[in-house]
Amino acid sequence: MQILLDRILDGTYKPGDRLIELQIAHELNISQSPVREALRYLEALRVVETETYKGTRVRSISPQELEESSQVRVALEELGAQLAAPNFKDNVAALEAEAALFMKAAEDKDAKNYAHHDIEFHRIIMAGSKNSLLLSIWESVVLESRFRLTVKRVGEEQLCEFGTAHLPVIDALRQGDGKTAAKLLRDLIHKFHFLKTE
Repeated sequence: MQILLDRILDGTYKPGDRLIELQIAHELNISQSPVREALRYLEALRVVETETYKGTRVRSISPQELEESSQVRVALEELGAQLAAPNFKDNVAALEAEAALFMKAAEDKDAKNYAHHDIEFHRIIMAGSKNSLLLSIWESVVLESRFRLTVKRVGEEQLCEFGTAHLPVIDALRQGDGKTAAKLLRDLIHKFHFLKTE
C-alpha cells in the first residue's frame, strides 16, 4: 500500500490515472490480493475512487476541497503546536535536523525531497503534542490535501523562502511558546497552502 500511496503523492500516478490491479501486481511481483486490499484502503482514505466498469482511478481534488482541508489543517496544527510546546522547550534537535534537510533540498531546488522533509517537520510537531487522536486526524487531512503535491505549487524558486519561514517556529517551540508557534504555523499554511489569497 505504501508504494502506491507514495507514487500518488509524488505525482508518479496523477489524478485521473487508472490503477490496474493485475498490472500493478505484475510490476511489483506480488499476487493481486494485496494490491486489491491496498486499493480498498486507498479508497477508504479518499485517495482513489472506483466506478463500476471503469475501474479504479486516482481521485482528483477540487480547489474547494483543497482549501477546506487547509482550513481544517490550520486548526489542527494550531492545537498541536500549543500542546507540543512544553515538550519541545529546549529540546528541538529533531526539528532542527529536519529543517536542515528541507533547507538543503530547497537550495538544490529539489521540490520532491523538500516536500518529504517539510511534511516530516510538521509531523514531528504534531507527534510532540502527545495526542494520538490529533495526530491521526492530522495525517488524514494532510493526505486529503495532497500536501506533497501542493508544495510544487509554490515553485522551486520559492522553496528557500518557504523553508526559511519555518525557522521561527523552531525558535518559538524552543522557548516553549505554543501561542506564537501556533500563530506562525497558521500564517505558513495560509501563505503557502491556501489556493485563495486572504
